[in-house]
Amino acid sequence: MSDKSNLLEKWIEVFIFNSRWFQAPLYIGLVFAGVLYSYKFVIELVHLAESISTISEEFLMLGVLTLVDITMVANLLIMVIVGGYATFVSKLDLNHHRDRPDWLEKIDAGVLKVKLATALVGISGIHLLKSFINIQNKSIESVQWQVVIHVVFLFSAVMLAWTEKIIHDKHH
Repeated sequence: MSDKSNLLEKWIEVFIFNSRWFQAPLYIGLVFAGVLYSYKFVIELVHLAESISTISEEFLMLGVLTLVDITMVANLLIMVIVGGYATFVSKLDLNHHRDRPDWLEKIDAGVLKVKLATALVGISGIHLLKSFINIQNKSIESVQWQVVIHVVFLFSAVMLAWTEKIIHDKHH
């Protein structure tokens, strides 16, 4: 009976371990989302270029901040796609690839969470800056909520980084 239960246990373990591949289509979907964001970037850039001679410096700055925002979200997507896939699905065989990102060798679930949180703080900061630049068209309540949300993101990122440091220090 022990051999049968060991065989069943091994089969269940292999099945559970292989279930990580259910996440692969999610990462492929995020790659497609990155393509959509690239398209949105080009549309915004063309729109900005077409209207450059008629817009104010303020609107130019808002347009550039929109491009920065799109780029930061695209960077966030890449971190999630590459880091998440390498952490949770399968190692990427990129040891000899000349464009292999340096951060990939240091990534684990905790580091990925901290990177994501800090990226969200950056994106939130860009949105807040856009609101400050365009404050005459914003309600005070709307800007106050953006500040509160930004502070919550910032506090969360600091707490995640601090927790990760404590965990990392205990393991070394």
